[in-house]
Amino acid sequence: MKTDKRQQLISTALTLFYRHGIHAVGINEVLKVSGVAKKTLYSHFASKDELILATLAARDEIFMAWLARRLAPAHTHADVITCLFSALSDWFHGRVPELSPFRGCFFINASAEFSEENTVIADYCSEHKRKVRLLIQQHLHTPDEALVDAICLLKEGAIVSAFVGKDLDAAEKCTGVLLNSISSGNQHL
Repeated sequence: MKTDKRQQLISTALTLFYRHGIHAVGINEVLKVSGVAKKTLYSHFASKDELILATLAARDEIFMAWLARRLAPAHTHADVITCLFSALSDWFHGRVPELSPFRGCFFINASAEFSEENTVIADYCSEHKRKVRLLIQQHLHTPDEALVDAICLLKEGAIVSAFVGKDLDAAEKCTGVLLNSISSGNQHL
């Protein structure tokens, strides 16, 4: 039963933090929405930072599993690009229930709120981005650092453009740019 309450706290906090921002949501709001007692919260998490790290870990697990499923069918560089940016487009347009309604990248948002260097939270966000990059790289069938760089930079740009600029078609634009570059034999990508 204890782990159910812990998971309830994490799920509630993740939803609230992602929707409103981490600093905008206090522990009392997490308690009120979750229906969990303060004593129970502190029996699982010694501080708000520990709860934040648990929400980051939960989001990382959900996101990485989703992205791995979406990249699984890829057999060529073009497939990786198509699968990745199609997945992002689905996320931006609200067609990925497990990622909640699109509010940007939880890790970009969290790192912006905790921008002090060498914080555990900022480091966790950076590690998530490294894991995403490695997953994408693992699906490319020949090592190509320049292509991975281009894919990852365009992926991040698409996420920010979709959220900040409300350009929900940003992923499709990235697909076109990358596929045109590959088909034209651009050796720099």
